[in-house]
Amino acid sequence: MVALSPQQMVIASVLAYSFCSGSMVLLNKFTLHFLPFPSLVVSVQLLACIFIIYGAKFAGIVQVDDIKWEYVKPYLLYIFFFSTGVYCNMRSLNVSNVETIIVFRALSPIIVAFLDALFLGREWPSMRSWGGLITLVIGAYGYASFDEKFQTQGLSAYSWPSLYTIIIALEMAYGKKIVKSVPLKTQSGPVIYTNLIGFIPMLMLANVGSEYTKFWDFLWTKLDGKIPPIALFLLFLGSIVGTGIGYSSWWCRGLVSATSFTLIGVMNKCLTVLLNTFIWDQHAKPGGIACLFVCIAGGMVYQQAPMKSEGKPASPITADDDEFKADIESDVPSTEIKEMTKPFIDKPGSTKRRG
Repeated sequence: MVALSPQQMVIASVLAYSFCSGSMVLLNKFTLHFLPFPSLVVSVQLLACIFIIYGAKFAGIVQVDDIKWEYVKPYLLYIFFFSTGVYCNMRSLNVSNVETIIVFRALSPIIVAFLDALFLGREWPSMRSWGGLITLVIGAYGYASFDEKFQTQGLSAYSWPSLYTIIIALEMAYGKKIVKSVPLKTQSGPVIYTNLIGFIPMLMLANVGSEYTKFWDFLWTKLDGKIPPIALFLLFLGSIVGTGIGYSSWWCRGLVSATSFTLIGVMNKCLTVLLNTFIWDQHAKPGGIACLFVCIAGGMVYQQAPMKSEGKPASPITADDDEFKADIESDVPSTEIKEMTKPFIDKPGSTKRRG
């Protein structure tokens, strides 16, 4: 198989992550319709991902880094941010509506842009990029403003979403720091570390939400002791796609800045909401739909800021390969690029896979 150029790697990683992310939202939407226990569903997906990766390792399909305590320690803080973010998101849904959370989530790339410049060696975004980020926020606020519940919420409804936004920004910035500083040799490494370490906190979140008791009551009162085959099938698909998200998200995170990765996540959310509006919500207001397109336009305007050591203006994704390769290698040591992308492009005669 022909190796991908640096520019093609970035595009492929963004598309792979976006596809897996969007698919996962829809799969979880259907899964939770049959099994309304979010933390338990995610726990099953995390555990299944671990089995899938180690099964592939024993079959000789992928290589997996050994578990070392020196690498566990930095991932512990990342999992703390991840688990706290999940909890804050759950609490946000209890006191706010989805539109409020979308608005606050759209603020996270701006916060990450500051963290990128202050701690991760990036230049400050250009005026064009600031304009794109602000346009994204304006579009998200415009979308939410068409919802009557958003208009009538008091200040108490904004405390948890605010904390959620801060935690997400810290998670995104620290995730980039891990990619740059923890010398794992395979793309499977970050996926295994995050799933293994994140499994226990997710079980704890299920306990906080009393999901164990609710599940057994639901199983015997609603399902007569049998989980529907369709629910098991959706759990299986969710586990496959969840494994794909693990690989594609860390792949993409390693090739773009923390701000760009955060922005991609917000864009994915806007596209998913837009798709959901067209498919399921036939009563969505035209103004709200138009604002979602404003969000997407703002994301398209943004240009990734270069590293400070480069001393050159931000390069859009259409930059030529040599220049773009330099931007990538400033984020990831050149000796690690081949290993990072090995599961995707390094085996002659093989098809591209998630691992």
